Amino acid sequence: MSDAAQPTAAEVRAAAEAVKTALDRHLAAVERRSGEDDPAVYDAFNQLAAAAEAYDELLYDRYDEVTPFEIPGADDSLPPYTGPDEPNALSVLIRRDYAVAEPQRLMAQARRVEAADDEGAGVEASGTVHGALGLLFGEFEADEIASRHKEFGLEEGDSTLWVTAADEAAEPGEWLEAPFEQADPQRVVCRFDVSAVFDDEFDDGLEDDEDDEDDDEAGVGDVEGLEELEADLDTDLDEDDDRDEDGEPVRPEANR
Repeated sequence: MSDAAQPTAAEVRAAAEAVKTALDRHLAAVERRSGEDDPAVYDAFNQLAAAAEAYDELLYDRYDEVTPFEIPGADDSLPPYTGPDEPNALSVLIRRDYAVAEPQRLMAQARRVEAADDEGAGVEASGTVHGALGLLFGEFEADEIASRHKEFGLEEGDSTLWVTAADEAAEPGEWLEAPFEQADPQRVVCRFDVSAVFDDEFDDGLEDDEDDEDDDEAGVGDVEGLEELEADLDTDLDEDDDRDEDGEPVRPEANR
């Protein structure tokens, strides 16, 4: 940053005073809180976070120094709950992201599905990644794919699950055209987030090294070794193909 664009010492001092004022307001709101989700406390918290972030930025721009405070982002917290105290219905909203890490493994699994499906003979949708994804997500439940994603050549990304309260259950087909349009953060009873950003950097390094070693040993991703890969997949899946007393395949329960 050029000298002309740097904040003045007076601006940094003013930002520091704003933090002190916001601290006093936040403490006063906490001392007078009327309940667990008092909106006054929520507003004071946001004001304090904004003031601290502004001071941190000015301090760095002027003096190349930082504060010891970690300012939570907007996505790290939810607004106060305003839904019913005794919900009569609920909605569970789930998003899971994947990367197609091993297209050849993905298509090999899709070919096995095609081979077992007499009605799909001759379609050969497994010849493309797009077609293979359609086959696998049509054959397996989303929870099963989540628990076996590596078998399908997928790599997990971020995921989140929101449990939202509702006054009444929706009518059949009511929201299918826009299933996520009415997601209201203020009606979230609880949420569960999974992301690599929550992992310690040291742990990340160890996991990456282990995954690389496993890939090297198995030869995964080697196009020339695709036939050997498919044979291994056949053996692994046949061994896991437990059946119930009626002879129907039993799918393993997904780990959550």
